[in-house]
Amino acid sequence: MTAHTPITALDIAAIRSEFPILKREINGRPLVYLDNAASAQKPEAVIEAVSNVYRSSYANVHRGLHTLANEATEAFEGARGKIAAFLGAQRAEQIVLTRGATEAINLVAQSFGQGLKEGDEIILSQMEHHSNIVPWQLTAERSGAVIRWCPVTDTGELDYEALESLITDRTRMVAIVHMSNVLGTANDAARVVKLAHDAGAAVLLDGSQSAVHMPVDVTGLGCDFFVFTGHKLYGPSGCGGVYAAGDWLDRLPPWQGGGEMIADVFEDGSTWADVPHKFEAGTPSIADVIGLGAAIDWMQRFDRTAVMEHERALLDRATQQISTIDGVKLIGTAQDKGAILSFAVEGAHSHDLAQLLDKYGVAVRAGHHCAQPLMRRFGVESTLRASFAIYNTAEEVDAFIEALKKAKGFLI
Repeated sequence: MTAHTPITALDIAAIRSEFPILKREINGRPLVYLDNAASAQKPEAVIEAVSNVYRSSYANVHRGLHTLANEATEAFEGARGKIAAFLGAQRAEQIVLTRGATEAINLVAQSFGQGLKEGDEIILSQMEHHSNIVPWQLTAERSGAVIRWCPVTDTGELDYEALESLITDRTRMVAIVHMSNVLGTANDAARVVKLAHDAGAAVLLDGSQSAVHMPVDVTGLGCDFFVFTGHKLYGPSGCGGVYAAGDWLDRLPPWQGGGEMIADVFEDGSTWADVPHKFEAGTPSIADVIGLGAAIDWMQRFDRTAVMEHERALLDRATQQISTIDGVKLIGTAQDKGAILSFAVEGAHSHDLAQLLDKYGVAVRAGHHCAQPLMRRFGVESTLRASFAIYNTAEEVDAFIEALKKAKGFLI
């Protein structure tokens, strides 16, 4: 097996052995970690990559001429190249590195937003994470632009007919999640891109979940912007970025000023560095970005379709079993789903259930998942969310379901 041949037959036990934290016990029980949509655990390769930066080759990047600076810069820019290849970008220069997807969306909203004027329209959907809502609301307040909302169907899918009717010659941006962090719905990005581009509008895809759970080819998708975050990709927190198609990075103005993003600074003005550095003011998260490069190397060992099928099998198993429990309401039943299961239990608060599940060693997420408009759409205040990753097993699904039954019986 060469490094260029992804593994299709997944040895889940061997994969789990690479994650030190999965050896933990919680309340005397084996940890069952099902909070992956919030943040994935880290393999030894990533932990060591970050540690080695600080242990042997840390220095600031791009600015020094000494050996450590050269080593750090080479590893940092190498990670940018790995990210570009992983996402299917044509050039590494199309990737702007940020502290995560939230900062990446703020970058686009503030930079793209400088060209918006009163009456221009931005289209969002009801299934967006707050990080793809609030930056556009701030941009709309500053520019006088108007936000239009695409509804979500009862099964948790975009209403594409409504979306088509919303897009007009006033539409400037369609910012849509590629895969919902609550519903698991994988939206038809190609359809969204065509509808928007036919009207002359740009498209931003929030790929925070999709980059983990499905193969992504940003060039093939044709989107203008695609944001991602490192901590869900088995990498460190504090890193992520945005892909920009074509000459967008040349056309857009900078969004933050300071060191690194300049060519020359004069008393009466400044000129900008070449892209992508024009958008990367200040010292970046050097070790974390290098760690993200290691995470991508680790992920690239495995066939992406095989991983997706493994995670989908876990989702199907959990969905089938949880559907037999009285009083459970599934939130999001689209056919095209990632490995995310959200649900509410009649007569029990999701926070209480999550705390009881923790007593059995099961870690799930409870709350509104930074998606309050979506919660209101489905008439709930919060949900429980179990989300699956490459290292999860069928036995863990069964343990989760058994713990849920016990927790429910305790509360109701």
